[in-house]
Amino acid sequence: MIKKENIKLNEKASTKEEAVKLAGQILVDQGAVEPAYVDSMLDREKVVSTFMGNGLAIPHGTDEGKTSVISSGLSLVQLPDGVDFDGNEAKIVLGIAGKGDEHLELLQKIAIIFSEEENAEKVINASSADEIIELFESEDV
Repeated sequence: MIKKENIKLNEKASTKEEAVKLAGQILVDQGAVEPAYVDSMLDREKVVSTFMGNGLAIPHGTDEGKTSVISSGLSLVQLPDGVDFDGNEAKIVLGIAGKGDEHLELLQKIAIIFSEEENAEKVINASSADEIIELFESEDV
């Protein structure tokens, strides 16, 4: 579901825009999206916050941004100091790009994992990418 090289631990971001750019750049670097997709992620944040609760934000592009998606991808940025997402503190920023409707299944699985505060805490406090991957793969969804 998520690759080790798409997980960045102990990052810092002073604004939600900076956090979204970090998550988006990972998607660009892995070849999942064109750089324009990151702009569409930022555009979506201007319209509606992607903060989901339990310290999680899931920035993703607008419908117009879908033309910049090359293949489905997922990135995870851990921000131990947190970043303000419109009055809510995000400590995990998960960037998502979906080809077609593939991202809907990913979103559902992530929502289930993060609906339990205990799982959210495990990801927030993880000291390695392997710990996060193990948690994602252990959830039988």
